[in-house]
Amino acid sequence: MDINSLPGSGSSDCKPWHPTLKLTLPHTLLVQERIVREIQHGRFLAQHGAGEIWNWESAAGKLRWARRVKMLSKHLGPGMKVLEVGCGTGYFTRELARSGANIVAIDVSPELLEIARSNCSAPNVRYEIQNAYTLSYPDAVFDSVVGSSVLHHLEIEAALREIYRVLKRGGAICFTEPNMLNPQVAIQKNVPWIKRKLGDSPDETAFFRWPLRRLLEATGYHEVRIAPFDFLHPRTPVALVGRLNSLGRVLENVPVLSEFAGSLYIRAVK
Repeated sequence: MDINSLPGSGSSDCKPWHPTLKLTLPHTLLVQERIVREIQHGRFLAQHGAGEIWNWESAAGKLRWARRVKMLSKHLGPGMKVLEVGCGTGYFTRELARSGANIVAIDVSPELLEIARSNCSAPNVRYEIQNAYTLSYPDAVFDSVVGSSVLHHLEIEAALREIYRVLKRGGAICFTEPNMLNPQVAIQKNVPWIKRKLGDSPDETAFFRWPLRRLLEATGYHEVRIAPFDFLHPRTPVALVGRLNSLGRVLENVPVLSEFAGSLYIRAVK
């Protein structure tokens, strides 16, 4: 299937779009302000090196990235229509495209999308400036919606409703997100000066898995699975990465202790 035949490629269901124009739609002031701040944060990331700020460039970071790639892509296959929310600089986009699925990769940041285009120009990938609250696609058009470290930037109830709308019946969402029960994550997301120092956007947070599960189910999703994972710190010294990664995998299977892992694997079906 030609990626340009997907909804949004010049057809009447997806008009050309600019982020400042999108803000005139009937969002609450709070959501409008969040979108503006995320656009500004995207510009900051593009200027200062998103990979370093997101900690994907270290030896441990690359291992963590590879694990997330597998989590997000293992259910994808040739010909599927997949929406990647918050693609950023395309760190995951190229690998998602290797599945053979037709990927529509979206972000609110024009600067990050330009970097993504330069990182991955696969014919089965299309990039668009969109926000997750008012997607320009018809109902029930995507086989799957995926993303890494994006939902915690969003007003989550509104975003999950809109993602549900564009997902086909029987389609799955798959995300990896920070876990608020992890002590470092909790400090980073709740102490403003630490948040700024580490390059977070003003509004990003993290999730407790039980309330998130209830929200997903209340939105209409079923077969909800939310599992804590990843004890490997991205700044782990190279000499210790192997051993600490192995230890972390063990801890992920220890009751109670596993709840304090750094991330959550989230999967649900419409």
